[in-house]
Amino acid sequence: MLTLLQSFILTVLCAPIMTVSTEEAQTQEALVSERMDYYIKYASLDVPWFYLAAIDQYERNIQQVRSDLPAKKGAIAIHIKEDFWVGEMNPESDDQLPLTIAYFGGQGIDGNGDGIANPSDPEDVIATMAAYLETHTFSEKSLQKTLLQYYGKEETVNQIKTIAEIYAQIQTITLDERAFPLPVHQNYSYRGTWGMSRGWGGRRIHEGTDLFASYGVPVKSTSYGVIEVMGWNDYGGWRVGIRDMHNTYHYYAHLSGFNKDYTEGDLVKPGEIIGYVGSSGYGKEGTSGKFPPHLHYGMYKYNGRTEWAFDPYPYLRQWEQQEKSGQN
Repeated sequence: MLTLLQSFILTVLCAPIMTVSTEEAQTQEALVSERMDYYIKYASLDVPWFYLAAIDQYERNIQQVRSDLPAKKGAIAIHIKEDFWVGEMNPESDDQLPLTIAYFGGQGIDGNGDGIANPSDPEDVIATMAAYLETHTFSEKSLQKTLLQYYGKEETVNQIKTIAEIYAQIQTITLDERAFPLPVHQNYSYRGTWGMSRGWGGRRIHEGTDLFASYGVPVKSTSYGVIEVMGWNDYGGWRVGIRDMHNTYHYYAHLSGFNKDYTEGDLVKPGEIIGYVGSSGYGKEGTSGKFPPHLHYGMYKYNGRTEWAFDPYPYLRQWEQQEKSGQN
C-alpha cells in the first residue's frame, strides 16, 4: 500500500512513465512534434536544436517541482522573466510591441510574424531564447558561458549540457523508456527502506532502496543518462552516478565492479549493464563484506536551486511490474 507521500511522488515526478490513454498519447505525440518543429526552425550552427530542446526540457523539469514557477502547458516550457522580456527600464511591464521592447533593451521578439512579442506565445518564446543565445555565442563553450550568465548557476548549466548531450546522441526527445535495475528473472528482494537510520558514518538516514541479490548479478541503468561519476567513495564503495534528462541523478552503490566498456562522460541507455552487485563500502578503497551483497539505489532531483533525495521505491515497483509484463 503506497503512502500519501509516495502517491504524490508518483503523480508529480513520475509523469513520463505513467500509463496514458490512446487520446492522451496522440495529444502528447502532437505536442512533441510541435516542439521539434520549433527547435529545428530556430536552431543555428552556434545554437543547435538539441541545446534549445535541453533548455526547454530543463525548465519543464523544474516547473514540476517548484511552486514559485508557473507550469507552462503549451509546447514550450521556457519561462522568460518580465524584465528580460520588456527591458528593465520599460515602464510597461506587459509591453508586447517589438519596437518599444527593443528601445528599452528588452529581448522579447515577434517570432511568428503577428506583429507582437507575446511572452505567452510558444513561438515568440523559443525565438527570443534562440536569438539571445545566438547573439552571444560563437562556440559551445561560449554558449555554456551565456547560459551561466542567464541562469547564474553552474549546476543548471551542467544539467542543460547533460540533456543536450543525450538528445544529440540519440537524436530524439522521446526518451521515456525505463528499466528495473536488476534482471527480473534473478533472485532478489527489496522493500521500502527510505528514511531508516544508518549504522555507519555518523547519524544519517537511508536515502534510497536496498535491493538484495547475489554477488555478481548485473546492475542495469534505469534510464537514459550520462555517467557523471564512476569510482569509489567510503560510504557507497564502488558506485556509479548517472544524470538523466529529467534533472534526476541516479545513484548505484556497493557494487563489486563496473562494466569496463563505460567510463565517466559516456551515455547509457535503459537496461544496459553498468556494474555488478557487491558489498563494497563502509571504509577505505577496497573495503568489502561488511554487509550482505546488495544494490543501493538512490534518486536525487535538481530543482534549479538545490538537489534533494526522494524515495525511489514507488518507481522500482512500477518499473519491475512493467518489465515483468513486457511493457518496457
